[in-house]
Amino acid sequence: MSENNRLEKLTNYFLINVFFLILFGVIMVFSASYMYATENMGSSYHFLAKQLFFVALGLAGALVFSKLKILYLYRHAYKINAFFGLLLTLTLVPGLRVVIKGSKRWLNLGFMHLQPGEFLKFTLMLAAIRYFENFNNYTSKQRVLYLSGIVYPLAIFVVQPDFGTFFICALIIGFIAFLSSFPRKYFYSVLIFGFIGASMILVSAPYRMKRLLTFLDPWKDPRGSGFQVIQSFLAFANGSFFGQGLGNSNEKLFYLPEAYNDFIFSVVGEELGFIGVVVTVLMFLSLIFIGFKIAVSLKSRVGGILVSAIIFAIGFQAFMNMGVVLGVLPTKGLNLPFVSYGGSSMVANLAALGLIFACVKIQPSDAKDSRSRTKNHPVAALKSVFN
Repeated sequence: MSENNRLEKLTNYFLINVFFLILFGVIMVFSASYMYATENMGSSYHFLAKQLFFVALGLAGALVFSKLKILYLYRHAYKINAFFGLLLTLTLVPGLRVVIKGSKRWLNLGFMHLQPGEFLKFTLMLAAIRYFENFNNYTSKQRVLYLSGIVYPLAIFVVQPDFGTFFICALIIGFIAFLSSFPRKYFYSVLIFGFIGASMILVSAPYRMKRLLTFLDPWKDPRGSGFQVIQSFLAFANGSFFGQGLGNSNEKLFYLPEAYNDFIFSVVGEELGFIGVVVTVLMFLSLIFIGFKIAVSLKSRVGGILVSAIIFAIGFQAFMNMGVVLGVLPTKGLNLPFVSYGGSSMVANLAALGLIFACVKIQPSDAKDSRSRTKNHPVAALKSVFN
């Protein structure tokens, strides 16, 4: 089989995988929200209709981004990232921001609440790839200037506060630095200082320490900080092996907060049981496996790193969410990509998938960064597993 046919086959499998994830998500959002929507919004279809709108908007975004030239976006990566950094800054401005549960993460657009952080995860990727790939060519002044544009959004995440997105973005930057030509002597130094800095940020806020202690013993405060996790445990216990049946969750009936959003995986466990949980996990594992297979099949250096970073971000967030819901990780406020309700997340993730297809379209003759898939390939460390 030729390389082009192999890549086309992989992208077709990838599309099928994404289709079933989105379809599954739409079904679960309706199942998890219809009772709440009936009681509070006057229509059981309120969240379903909005989620379908977000999916349509995201698919339109994916189509547009799939037609763009990745190397053009790469050349303007710092400007694009600065623009979304500005949008992120506006979440701190009274009158423009939307505050929910003490967090200042959203901008009110009227038809939806925009969460710039969801988009910034992917603009940071482009900026980080350009920075680390050109690090050796920059002067000391340029290194500091361009690095500030990458670090600045992380500081805003801390102020919002949004430690979950901060953590994901920091890992994305580290992952890209590892895959790129960034000198290893700097990489390991930054890794150590980054770990120390993140730990200090974690312990600096009392509510974060409270979440950590709740994770260790949720029954210590069953009516307060441990309530969500305990209700999630009950949902999985009720679901057993085969589940209660689609639409028959008890925990979503005003017991489990955020049942259609951050804790939708609990509803999956209760309604579809262990089988539903395994199928969900397998869909994400398949997405990750096929995505990395696509990445190692590309001849474009920038394309290979970008596809790897997108798959890493989506996959890592998915398993972070599952870990929180299952009680093996502290609560982070991260949703389940393509499954949880949410406009910004759905649109941003689908637009990012559009970037993957744009990377696939890069022709070796057109890619100034192209190189043969040898040990110098940016994702060579993944090739033994995914190729």
